[in-house]
Amino acid sequence: MRRPVGAWAELMTLLIASGAGFSGWNSLNDTIMGGRSQGSCRVSSDGLLMEALVVAEGGGFVSCRSPRWQPPLDLSAAKALVLELEGDGRRYKLAVAPGDLAGRLGELIPGGLRWVTDFDTEAEGITRVTIPFEQLRPTVRATPVSLPLRFDPSRVSQLQILHSRFSDAGGENPGFRAGPLRLLLRRIEAV
Repeated sequence: MRRPVGAWAELMTLLIASGAGFSGWNSLNDTIMGGRSQGSCRVSSDGLLMEALVVAEGGGFVSCRSPRWQPPLDLSAAKALVLELEGDGRRYKLAVAPGDLAGRLGELIPGGLRWVTDFDTEAEGITRVTIPFEQLRPTVRATPVSLPLRFDPSRVSQLQILHSRFSDAGGENPGFRAGPLRLLLRRIEAV
């Protein structure tokens, strides 16, 4: 099915998840490193709902992540990911785990290698975000990696949506807010 999406209107659309198709996604919060944020992920016919109480001290992040796909997703026919969500005006982060050699080596490092970028949400209504693959930056635990790595869309092993006090560049996230959080991820496509 063809569907217009920004500059990639003529590319095929590959649905990754929508509605109840987010089955298997689970929460990963700063409690793994001594933080105190509490968050959960729930799947419904509307999509993936992340609800949390974010505490800045001791960590400062909550997230929902997909199961690890085996074999990894081949998104090589695409140029971007499109997220459709109902946000709360916060700035979030998308993290993509590679399924290539660099990804496996990255798993030896706590937190692993991830390709990330930040995005904003509207305070009300539906936000549609297009994230070109060329916008993704390699990081390990919110710290940019300066090695000459290239993102490989043909081997995507996991996706994760985070609200973190750190931005994709490693500094403070200007859209971070502690306190109650609610984000409904309705759909993810590759285009």
